[in-house]
Amino acid sequence: MFSLDELVVYPAQGVGKVERIETQTVGGQDVSFYIVRILTNNVTLMVPVKNAHNVGLRQVCGREEAEAILESLKDRSTFTGYTGQNWNRRYREYSEKLKSGNLADVAYVLKELLLIGGGKELSFGERRLLEQATGLLTLEIAYALNIPQDDVKNTINTLFEDVIKPKLPE
Repeated sequence: MFSLDELVVYPAQGVGKVERIETQTVGGQDVSFYIVRILTNNVTLMVPVKNAHNVGLRQVCGREEAEAILESLKDRSTFTGYTGQNWNRRYREYSEKLKSGNLADVAYVLKELLLIGGGKELSFGERRLLEQATGLLTLEIAYALNIPQDDVKNTINTLFEDVIKPKLPE
């Protein structure tokens, strides 16, 4: 169970704050909801307390996991790139990974897109996914490490300076 004012992560939306826990009557039954405000865009979500874990609501990762994720970005041995895959298949695969809520999956998408972008122009859809992955990953790591989000972006830019033409999206 999450508590009031706790930072949580909602898949594909990012870091949010539990603002309230309220009960509403739905279909004749009382149902408790977490009222979560996403920090990046002020969107408010109502997440049933009973199904919170099923929809992927989770705590912000800890310091050790955040550091491990940043370290994993250095490893390029698993990079397959765009060989034999069209952009549409990659787009679907990456979208699913971003929706999973798993921070390692988000880091994978970010790394792949940065490396692909180093070799060719990213499609419009891929650039949007890169923006989404950047926002999701950098904000959560910033909260986990208690540092500004721009510092996380700068760290990632430094890790990929050999392949990144433009800097990470703002």
